[in-house]
Amino acid sequence: MDWNELFEEAGLSDREAKSLVILSSSKELKASDLAKKLGTNRLDAYNSLSRLTQIGLVNVTADRPMKFSCSSLPVLFKRLIKDQKSRIDRTTKAFESIMSGAKEDALETGESGGESDAKFAVLKGREYIQKRIGELSNEAEEQLILFLGKFGILHLCRSPAIEEVNSAAKRGVVVKVLSQLDRRTLRFFDQLDESIEVRHSDEINSLGVLQDFSNVVQFLFVESNPVGRGREDAALVVSSEVFSNSHHEFMMAIWNRAVDIESAKKRFTEERIVDPLRLTVGEGSFLDQFREALGFSGELPDEDTPFNPESFLASSKGINQARSAMQDGSVFSLHQLGIDIKTMLRQVGQRIGEELAFSLRNFEGHVEFLSELMDWWEYAGLGELEYGTSPFFHIKVNLTHPPNDKPEVLPLWELDDGIIEGALLSRYPEDSNVLVRKEPDEDDKSSWRYTLIFVDDVEEGDD
Repeated sequence: MDWNELFEEAGLSDREAKSLVILSSSKELKASDLAKKLGTNRLDAYNSLSRLTQIGLVNVTADRPMKFSCSSLPVLFKRLIKDQKSRIDRTTKAFESIMSGAKEDALETGESGGESDAKFAVLKGREYIQKRIGELSNEAEEQLILFLGKFGILHLCRSPAIEEVNSAAKRGVVVKVLSQLDRRTLRFFDQLDESIEVRHSDEINSLGVLQDFSNVVQFLFVESNPVGRGREDAALVVSSEVFSNSHHEFMMAIWNRAVDIESAKKRFTEERIVDPLRLTVGEGSFLDQFREALGFSGELPDEDTPFNPESFLASSKGINQARSAMQDGSVFSLHQLGIDIKTMLRQVGQRIGEELAFSLRNFEGHVEFLSELMDWWEYAGLGELEYGTSPFFHIKVNLTHPPNDKPEVLPLWELDDGIIEGALLSRYPEDSNVLVRKEPDEDDKSSWRYTLIFVDDVEEGDD
C-alpha cells in the first residue's frame, strides 16, 4: 500500500491524497502548478486545497497568488489519525449516552422497547436533513433551539425548512438561533422572523437542533464547501428526553455566554468589537469577607441573655466606624470586600488585546502581526518588549510600571500585561498551530516572557 492508498483509507479523496503527496515533495506551489501536476483544472485543485487547509493538513501563504505547502507525510498522517480518533471518541460517547438506558434488543434493532428508551436514526444528504428539521419545527409546541455554526443559516435559508421555523415562531413557539456570524452570511439572518432571538458565539462550530426537550438533530458530517449541495452531509436524529435535557444544558451554557446579534454585527459593519465584557469580581463568601472587614462576627445576643444596651451600642459604633472607613473608596477597601481588582483589570486588558488583535487581523504573517503589536504596545507607553528565538520564539515583557506589593496602589500592571496576553491568545487560540506560554524570566525576576511554540516546526523536527 502506498501513501495515496493510505490517505484514501483515512477518508481523503483520491485528488486530496495525491495533492498531499505532491506538496510534501515541493517547497511551495500555486494552485495552478498543483493542477498541472494532478492533470486537472485549477478550480478542482483549489477545491482540494481548500478542504485540506480547513482540516489543518495544508498551509497557505497570503501572497498573490496564494501558495500552498504541507509537512512531511508521516506528520500529516499522524495528525489525521489523531483527529479521527477524537471524532470517534466523541461519537462513541454520544452513542453510549443515547443507549445507556436501552435494552439489549434495542441495541440490535435500533427500535424502542418502551417509552423511556431512545429512538434514533441516521439521515444522509442535506436535503433530507433539512426536511426533518422542517418537520420538527412544524411539530414543535414549546421551544426550538437551532445551532447553525458558521454556514448553517445559509443551508437553512436555501431549504423549505426556513418557512417552518418562522411559522413555529409566529404561532408562539420560543425559537432561538445560536450561530457564528460571518460577513458572507449576515444578510441571511434577515429572513428569520423578527420574534426569533439570534446570538453569536465563537464557540459554535457544530450544527444541531433541539425540539421540546424530546428530539435532537446532531450533525455528524457537513460538506466543507458552504455553497455545495451537501450530498454527503450526515446527521443523527435522537428521540430521548434524557439526551435532550443534557443537550439543552450544553446549549444554554453557550447561549448564556453568547452575544446578541446586533452587537456581534458591528464586528463586520463597523470593524469594532462591542460585545459586553463579563468580569470576574471575586470568589468565596462575600458575606464572610464583609463581616471580616467590619470586624463583625455576625452573632447577635441570645434572647435568654440579659440585654445590655450600652454594650450593644458600643459594639455597633465600632462596626459603624469600620464601615465609614471604607467610604474613602481606596483600592484596599475593594480588596476588603472580596473584589479581585487584579483579575478585573487583567480581564479588561485581555479584552483590549483582543480588540487590538482584531484590528490587526489583516496582517497574515506572524512577523508582521507581532511587529505591529509590539510597536503599538510600546508607543502606548506600557513598557518595552524584546524578542528572542532560543530555544523558541519569545517576547520578553518589561513594564513601565512593574508590579509592587502596596495594597493601596491600583494594580494597572495587570491591565498592561493583560493587553499582550489577550492579543496573543486571540491571535493564537488553543486549537491553533501556535502554543502560547507565559513563563518567568530566569535572568530578570522583575520581567517575564511569552513563548510562542510553532507546533508544525516541532513535529517536523521530531520526525
